[in-house]
Amino acid sequence: MILKNKRILLGVSGSIAAYKVPELVRRLREQGAEIRIVLTSGGAQFITPLTLQAVSGSQVEQQWITDTVQPISQESSFGHIELARWADLIVIVPASANCMARLAHGFASDLLSTLCLASDAPLAVVPAMNQQMWKAPATQDNIQCLDKRGTLIWGPDSGVQACGETGAGRMLEISEIIEKINAFWQEKIFSKMCLVITAGTTHEAIDPVRFLSNRSSGKMGYAIARSAQMMGAKVILISGPSALSCPTGIDYYPVESAAQMYQTVIEQITQADIFIAAAAVADYRPVQAQVHKIKKHNDTMHLELERTQDILAAVAALPEAPFTVGFAAETQDLEHYALDKLQRKKLNMIAANPVGKNLGFDQEDNCLSVYWKAGKKQLPRMHKTQLAQQLLQLIYTEYQKHS
Repeated sequence: MILKNKRILLGVSGSIAAYKVPELVRRLREQGAEIRIVLTSGGAQFITPLTLQAVSGSQVEQQWITDTVQPISQESSFGHIELARWADLIVIVPASANCMARLAHGFASDLLSTLCLASDAPLAVVPAMNQQMWKAPATQDNIQCLDKRGTLIWGPDSGVQACGETGAGRMLEISEIIEKINAFWQEKIFSKMCLVITAGTTHEAIDPVRFLSNRSSGKMGYAIARSAQMMGAKVILISGPSALSCPTGIDYYPVESAAQMYQTVIEQITQADIFIAAAAVADYRPVQAQVHKIKKHNDTMHLELERTQDILAAVAALPEAPFTVGFAAETQDLEHYALDKLQRKKLNMIAANPVGKNLGFDQEDNCLSVYWKAGKKQLPRMHKTQLAQQLLQLIYTEYQKHS
């Protein structure tokens, strides 16, 4: 795991979004990170030290939660130096407008701002505030100041806020913050490489209101795209219908049908060093989609279907094909069907996963059995983000041998 034994200091400042921090702490600890927390006086108005201590497993630093530096004993009088030296990364989450103003102007008026001055660890801020406060000239000046000094600015997001207003200023979702933290340490193994990735499902029209499709949330494909980007790749994501939002910085091509996905893949594939086909593309489509909605007159209906174009096989058959990775979702005989697909379509690698019984579809985690000509590897059940990272590491290793 990327975060194993990484020492992350979380600073919690005064924002209603502080209530989300326990979930962040829990998720980071699950990935092996060591966590220590500094709670400001403003942060303590929204969440208690006891709550944070319970989820972090360590003492929450709060002896300096007043506006002036007042160590409670000689023993703790250099606590800010100890914390400053301990941290591999400092993340202030949520970062209020007041907190960022203190950082921008070099104040040392509480424990958090003091240790930030005393530390040479990288600093990231995750803004959270009212939309009007975010766009205020003073806040924007402070952000620009922090950015010029190399502070990592993660967010904010836009949407409905706790105050009922709508706009920029929402704290990033916990999953996005974890991705940012992982990306900070992620080795950029795909630097100067292009990965074309398909995700989601496809819709094959029966009539204007009905379609044929496969079950797929797109979560695995999107996780692969985000992880590949964190690993330094230029990512082209070609996605069928999905409720997920495309990460910023990724070239995104939304499509509807298998034919549209095929056409877009063929147009983009010349750029690809690696092609990963994670989409659940429909194998069949109606021969003729009806112009108007089919009315319910009979007890039965006959629907004539025809095969869709095989995107994966078409890419693998190109004269200068990229390293091609397929996916196989199976309910039985997983290895047999995966190896058959690997050989029949002349793929470089295939990732197979069992589906059904709370596996695969619409889940946050999954497991994979990965096969290639010279071997195989089992990736146990884990969160799809972690699974994507491990799969990409494996793909990169085999790609290097192939090239």
